[in-house]
Parts: sequence; C-alpha cells; structure tokens
Amino acid sequence: MSTHPVVPAAGEVTVYSTSWCPYCSLLTSSLVAEGVQFTIVDLDEDPEAAAYVERVNGGNRVVPTVVFPDATTATNPAIDDVRLRLY
Repeated sequence: MSTHPVVPAAGEVTVYSTSWCPYCSLLTSSLVAEGVQFTIVDLDEDPEAAAYVERVNGGNRVVPTVVFPDATTATNPAIDDVRLRLY
C-alpha cells in the first residue's frame, strides 16, 4: 500500500523534492522565512514518492511538487500561491 501522498494538516504543506534541486531549496527557504510548517519527502530516498510525483505531473518527475491540506498539488509554486492555499 502506498503511503503517498503525505497530506498535511491545515496550515502546513508537504514538499516532494530532491537535495540537488535549486527550486526546491528556494521554496523551502521561502517557507522557512514565512513561518510555514512543512514536511519534506526526498524522491531520491523514496521510490514510492517518486512514482507519486510522476503520477500527478503527467509522467514527469518534477520537483518541487507541493501537497496542500485539501490533498491538491502544485508544481514549483511561488510562495504567494502556497500561502493562499494553506487553509
């Protein structure tokens, strides 16, 4: 049974990322600066996570892929878009 997506609580997000992705680093540093709670799931360490990201991105392994509390996703969203969708 797949454990993905990791659906966060209200006010939080889950970020599917890799350690080498500059867009992931930018987003996570913006989340920290904004005080947004988040969980990181590293695709390089979790094959199920990589398969999930491919499913929600039309077969492409695109990061960062963000999961919101309502279980919707966004690929490489701007911090302003993340804040608007938190609640």
